[in-house]
Amino acid sequence: MKAISSILITPILLLQLSCNSSKIADASVVSGSISNKKIEVYTSAENTNLKLSLSNNFISNNTQQTNSTVSINVNTEQTDQTFLGIGGAITDASAEVFAKLSPKKQQEFLNAYYDKNKGIGYSLTRTNIHSCDFSSGSYTYIAEGDKELKTFNIDHDRKYRIPLLKKAIKTAGGKLTLFVSPWSPPAFMKDNNDILHGGVLLPEYAQSWANYYVKFIREYEKEGIPIWGLTIQNEPMAKQRWESCIYTPEAERDFLKNYLGPTLHKEGLASKNVIIWDHNRGEMLEKRANLVFSDPDVSKFAWGIGFHWYETWSGGPPRFESVGVVHKAFPDKGLLFTEGCVEKFDASRFQFWGNAERYGLNMINDFNNGTVGWTDWNILLDQNGGPNHVNNFCFAPIHADLVKDELIYTPMYYYIGHFSKFIHANAKRITQTISDKTLLSTSFKNSDGKIATIVMNQSDKDVAYNLTTGTLKTTITIPAHAIQTIVY
Repeated sequence: MKAISSILITPILLLQLSCNSSKIADASVVSGSISNKKIEVYTSAENTNLKLSLSNNFISNNTQQTNSTVSINVNTEQTDQTFLGIGGAITDASAEVFAKLSPKKQQEFLNAYYDKNKGIGYSLTRTNIHSCDFSSGSYTYIAEGDKELKTFNIDHDRKYRIPLLKKAIKTAGGKLTLFVSPWSPPAFMKDNNDILHGGVLLPEYAQSWANYYVKFIREYEKEGIPIWGLTIQNEPMAKQRWESCIYTPEAERDFLKNYLGPTLHKEGLASKNVIIWDHNRGEMLEKRANLVFSDPDVSKFAWGIGFHWYETWSGGPPRFESVGVVHKAFPDKGLLFTEGCVEKFDASRFQFWGNAERYGLNMINDFNNGTVGWTDWNILLDQNGGPNHVNNFCFAPIHADLVKDELIYTPMYYYIGHFSKFIHANAKRITQTISDKTLLSTSFKNSDGKIATIVMNQSDKDVAYNLTTGTLKTTITIPAHAIQTIVY
C-alpha cells in the first residue's frame, strides 16, 4: 500500500486559527450596510492551508468594487424546513477502530466530531440494529429460532459500540439525536434462511420482528442512550452479499401498518419517529412516499422518509429533484438523508478534494430541496477502509492509522463541518436566489437570529460574489475549489 502522506493536523487547532494571511475585517468597512452586525467568513480551499479557517480577508474593503460576477440574494423573511441535525453513523466498525486508539487520540477524535467549540458539532447519529456490512462478522441479539425473543440481549454491543455512543453523547453536551436501522432480520425469519443475500421477511415472523425493534430500543435506553427514531429497513430494494432484506413498497407499508406501528404504540413508544424507505433518492416518490403517505391508516405511523445517494451507481446524475418533489407533495413529512459515503477505498486518495466536493454538492442540494437532516456513513474507519466482513471497504471523513496511532482528517471532514458547526437544531432554512450556476449556496437562520450562508465553488478560478440580504450587502471572494460559511 502506498505510504500515507496525509496532513495529520488536529482540527481542534484548525478551528481556532485563521490562515496566516487572513486579516479580520471590521464589519463597518465591508461594502454595504451591516446594521452593526459582525460578519465572519470561514474557508476551506484546495492546495491551501485553509481548513475551516476564519478568513475575513476575503471580504472586500473596496466599496467601489463592481467586478463581482455572481449575486446571492438571501430572503430572511421566507423560510422553509426546520433543521434537525447533521452527523454520521456509529457502526461496529467505527467503534472497534476507536477502541484501538490511545486514550489521547480517542479524546481528540471525540472532540473533533462532537465538541461544538473544538470540533464540528455533530448532533445527529445513526447506528445499526445487530450486524451490518461494517461489522467484523454477522450476529443477532437472539439464539437462532427464538421467535419469542426470550434470549434477547445486547451484550455484543457493550464491548465497543455502546461505550463509544455514551462518550459521543457526553462530548456533545449530553444530547444526540439517534436513529437506528436494521440490515436484516435473523436468518430463520426470512424465506432464504440467510441473514445475508436479500430474502424477505416471512409473514409468520412479522410480529416477532416488530417486537425485536421494541426490545432493542428498550435495552439501549436502559443503557442511557435515548432513541429518537428508526428506519424500517436499510436499502429495502437491494439484494446484497452482506446483511440485507427485500421489502416491496406494499410489504413495507403493510409491515408498518399492521405490525411495527401498532406495536410501538401498544408498547408506549409512539413518540419514536419511524422513517420509511432508507434507500436511494431516485425512486422515493413512486416506490414509497405516494403509497405510504397517501394512506392515512399507515401515514399516521410515519414521521417521514429517509434516502441515500447511491443512485449514481447506474451512471446517472444525483436525483435531487426527487427530494424536492416529495417535499412539495408531502410538506408535513420529514426528509432525512440517512447514508452516503465515498465507495471504493484507495489510501492514495485520502486527500482527494473531489471527494469533499461530492459532499458539498449533495448537502447543498438536499437542503435546498427540503431535507431536515443529513447523516454520513461511518464516522471512523481504519487505514484500510474497514473493518468490513465482506470486504466492502469505503472512505470515512476521518480514518485511523492504527499502526502509527494517528488520525487522518480528509477534506470531507472539513466540508461537512462547514454545515454542522454553524447550523444548529431548530434553525430555519431561508430561501435565496443565485444569479449564476458557477456557485452553489444554501442559507439557514438559527434560533439566535444569526444566519449561516454556505457557498461552494467547484470551478478552477476564484470567484467574487455579492451577498445581499435585507440588512447586508457585501462582496466576498471564494477561492477555486473551495467552500465558505458566512456567519452574520
